[in-house]
Amino acid sequence: MTPLCSCLRAAVLCLVVASLARAAEAPITVYVGTYTDGTSKGIYRFSLDLETGKATAPVLAGAAKNPSFLALHPSGRYLYAVSEIDSFGGAATGSVIAFAIDPKTGDLTKLDEVASGGAGPCHLSVDKAGKNVLVANYGGGTVAVLPIGPDGRLEKASSVRVHEGKGKDASRQDKPHAHGIYLDAAERFALAPDLGTDRVFVYAYDAQKGTLEPHGAGVLEPGAGPRHLAFHPSGRYAYVIDELDSTVSAFGYDAAKGELTPLQRLSALPLGFGGTSYTAEIEVSPDGRFVYGSNRGHDSLAVFRVDPASGRLTAAGHVPIGGSWPRHFKIEASGRVLIAAHQRGGTVGFFRLDPKTGEPSAFGGKLAIDRPACVLPVPAHR
Repeated sequence: MTPLCSCLRAAVLCLVVASLARAAEAPITVYVGTYTDGTSKGIYRFSLDLETGKATAPVLAGAAKNPSFLALHPSGRYLYAVSEIDSFGGAATGSVIAFAIDPKTGDLTKLDEVASGGAGPCHLSVDKAGKNVLVANYGGGTVAVLPIGPDGRLEKASSVRVHEGKGKDASRQDKPHAHGIYLDAAERFALAPDLGTDRVFVYAYDAQKGTLEPHGAGVLEPGAGPRHLAFHPSGRYAYVIDELDSTVSAFGYDAAKGELTPLQRLSALPLGFGGTSYTAEIEVSPDGRFVYGSNRGHDSLAVFRVDPASGRLTAAGHVPIGGSWPRHFKIEASGRVLIAAHQRGGTVGFFRLDPKTGEPSAFGGKLAIDRPACVLPVPAHR
């Protein structure tokens, strides 16, 4: 190789490295879903610098009624939001709204809105191929599949499944309340925690047909009230946060069979706490070493260490979450920063995660957004 070629090659390599470094340092966009019974008008967005925690002022990205949970299409071109309402199109159902994302501004343009297959939709997810939205309807006690067209628009439900059963808490578990729906890594099965029945329903999922077929269920302690679920990156474990008794239930997960095996159950609250509190969100760190859960009332993040050999958890303490009623939080893709939505506090806060201990520490201040219910960080390259 000639000296000139060597110099050119080195120059190109430097440019590539510099470009990657700039991309890593670029701010990310964060969308915030809200409840709109106050001053909020829908979905807000802001930019966040992951190094400093500095955020831009939030702006309204797209108007919607009670867009309390959000999900991104794998192309990065579309965003889907539940509209947590009880009546749509003259029927007792909520809706799901499809938005196109402006690649320059991040603003949202509504594409369409379809029935969610049940009242009070509270959670949704999108499969990796971008073929379907899966939605859980709390009020209706149902889960549904909504096919996605090539232009990002939604079609009417191709599958709706009605949960059955109830729990021991007459005030909260008089009927089914589907609270989430999650696809496993292979997307052969969908798992749906149901707060009203103390079950995690398991469905065989067919992306091509857009169907859910009953496959079984994981059983929790009576009165637990399972709310949300997070898979371990290994795919071998699933962790469920239980709203009513403030616990975390760990399960072994057989991805080939779609089966949950109980492993362990721990309190999400510190020993001796006697106040009123309800858990909300659960996340596993991208490296699989830590599990985090939020407590509404105690207003904290519970931190657990994961034993990689068994999937069992060890409590590692509690950190104040910086605001009232942390309904939702999300760890952004790099695993460095956790973003929390304080529903009653009307703020969104930021935490740096220690790569060795997993301990969250607040940094960068907070943003004021009325009744934030969900945060969705979008990587800078989108």
